[in-house]
Amino acid sequence: MSAGTMKRKGNPVHGWVIVDKPLGLTSTQCLGKVRRLTQAAKAGHGGTLDPLASGILPIALGEATKTVAYVMDSGKTYRFTVRWGEATATDDAEGAVIARSERRPDEAAIQAVLPRFTGQILQRPPAYSALKVDGARAYDLARAGKAPDLAPRPVRIDALRLIARPDADHAVFEVDCGKGAYVRALARDLGEALGTYGHVTTLRRSRVGRFGEDRAFSLDSLAELCQKDAAHAYLLPVETALDDIPALVVTGPQAERLRHGQPIRIALAAPGLPPEGELLVKADGKAVGIAERLADEVRPLRLFNL
Repeated sequence: MSAGTMKRKGNPVHGWVIVDKPLGLTSTQCLGKVRRLTQAAKAGHGGTLDPLASGILPIALGEATKTVAYVMDSGKTYRFTVRWGEATATDDAEGAVIARSERRPDEAAIQAVLPRFTGQILQRPPAYSALKVDGARAYDLARAGKAPDLAPRPVRIDALRLIARPDADHAVFEVDCGKGAYVRALARDLGEALGTYGHVTTLRRSRVGRFGEDRAFSLDSLAELCQKDAAHAYLLPVETALDDIPALVVTGPQAERLRHGQPIRIALAAPGLPPEGELLVKADGKAVGIAERLADEVRPLRLFNL
């Protein structure tokens, strides 16, 4: 997964907007709508969702685009429905059916295979994916009849839960996973493990890192807020994406040194801070940027122009 970015003339709007992406839109189309609504000069999104998927799409505006990588690397939660007995070319409902089976797994069989798909596992990405093969997108090759044989790669599945079985043909799951995991591949592989076929019919992302459905706005509600010029209602601070990074509060002069690319010194036994690693630097209640600590020295990595 990768982040799209748009930069045009506009207003200096800085922060995160959490959008509940509707079905039928690409992530880039959704990004364009948000950028137009907010009139932000710069915007990017934190993780692609297919048009057939709905749910959480974090969108960074202005200086928040400098923190997109931290959101991309965070854990995600998806709820998805698998249709048993049919394999499709795309591993979802968009593709043509390429194989069928009369076998339908019962709940006991499904529960029995779930442990195989948790932890660090090897997963073969779908042929219809955005991965590049010799400079070309895998889905472009697949559409041209040259579907690539993608090598399995390690992904992290933190939890996989069977939520419901509406009927013999369908099962609903919820998965917590790390970066790079494909839900479509998970459905395909679950089907194979159960002696049948499987593909995704519905997919919804309910969490990206700390961004959940409780913070999300539909495009319609966002449009209404923007018309009222109520940016405070939808905009989260730039540093929201950095909640997992320890914060270092510095003085005004220290902040100025960092802004000029110069290191600062802090106490070796600074309370609550690790001896090395990345820090979120704040001064006067505002985020200054991201810095790296090594012993008593703190060097700027990425600064915010807020």
